[in-house]
Amino acid sequence: MNEAEHPQPVPGTSVPSGLKARARRVLQHLDAVLPDVDALYVDLHEHPELSGHEARTASEVARRLEPEGYEVSRDVGGHGVVGLLRNGDGPTVLLRGDMDALPVEEKTGLPYASRVRTEDGEPVMHACGHDVHTACLVGTAAVLARSRDAWRGTVMVVGQPAEETLQGAKAMLDAGLYARFGTPDAVLGQHTAPLPVGTFMHREGVAMMASAHVRVRLFGRGAHGAMPELSVDPVVLGASVVMRLQTIVSRALSPLEPAVVTVGQFQAGSRANVIPDEALLELTVRTEDAGVQARVLAAIERIAKGEAAASGAPRPPQVEVLERTPVNRNDPALLGRVRDAHASVGRARWCRACSPPRARTSPSSPRGRSTRCPPRTGSWASRPRRPGRRRRARRPRRRRRTCRGRTPATTRRTARAPAQRVRVTHRGGAGLPARRQCRRGPLKRPRPGAGPLARRVPRRLPPPRVPPS
Repeated sequence: MNEAEHPQPVPGTSVPSGLKARARRVLQHLDAVLPDVDALYVDLHEHPELSGHEARTASEVARRLEPEGYEVSRDVGGHGVVGLLRNGDGPTVLLRGDMDALPVEEKTGLPYASRVRTEDGEPVMHACGHDVHTACLVGTAAVLARSRDAWRGTVMVVGQPAEETLQGAKAMLDAGLYARFGTPDAVLGQHTAPLPVGTFMHREGVAMMASAHVRVRLFGRGAHGAMPELSVDPVVLGASVVMRLQTIVSRALSPLEPAVVTVGQFQAGSRANVIPDEALLELTVRTEDAGVQARVLAAIERIAKGEAAASGAPRPPQVEVLERTPVNRNDPALLGRVRDAHASVGRARWCRACSPPRARTSPSSPRGRSTRCPPRTGSWASRPRRPGRRRRARRPRRRRRTCRGRTPATTRRTARAPAQRVRVTHRGGAGLPARRQCRRGPLKRPRPGAGPLARRVPRRLPPPRVPPS
């Protein structure tokens, strides 16, 4: 694993030796599983499927779970897959991974890049990392199946379809997921993030923001493009709404209330010379609080109606909330156990900012620093530094400059650097020569061809010789 910022040993947070031993017994099968996981990732990335069409992906997941001893159920709430592995008495842990892709064209240039297109010619790509999630889910299931002597309980592996449209989880619950397979004691999921390879990130409290999918339909009056005076242009109306929506987060909410309002779709018209009758906007709203979400949705409706009235629209706009999901909050006790399990791998330690809240350490403690964890967005498990070594901040080197526009050879970097401190002023009115000044006093005019200012001083050429007549 990689290093995090200032990893410090925290007294009293050592991982139990039994947990370390069991983790090593489980991970001893990892090397044997990784080639299959990598092959599955490449295959899924090369053959992505949109939400609600994950038939091939679900088949691959089920095909790899059955040889490991899982009781596999297919087509749960659409293309959902559920695999059960019972291993004596103990808690039931649900491992979840999403399987769908996005309508995005891949331009990575990878040898296994997606070239899949729908029947309508729409490109498809795993642009959100669901291919990684599914491959890791299958790999984790295989490792746990091969190390049953290290744990007790029931593992429930769930391949979730239609995550991007917010329909897959609801469909699986409506299909009786917990009624048919049992209610889990813990649900574990993961998501890729722009972090260094091998770094684990944990977050207490809100892990994923609440989301809402909003559709705004604006009505106008169509006309020919050459006679705009006869129309109420919904394109201009929609553009005004889009610009005004940007003020919700910056002006209607406190800086301490995180929120995101993004317009992802704007559709209007079909011909260049025809002003359409209506325009369609679709938005995504992300907030960390249900009250903030309600205020943002009310602001969207207020702005849409106000702009429509200002444009003289024949009908008020329609504002619909198509889907809505609540805030995803991590359980503190379960997060601590997961963090301890990650810390047991590779003798990891916590950084000072991510350690559990404790009293300030005494001067005799390691480096005498506080171990109290301030509010942060995440925590990391990292490899510790070698004892006795600290990273020192480097001071930028100062460059020596002279007032005559010359730079010593030892510090010369750019020819124009000394000229940044020079300003040109005129005194006494027009027609007088410019005077160069420095912070330390007036500068002398350098001789032609000397110093970096030489190119600013035009050379005086001798008068041309006139041949004798």
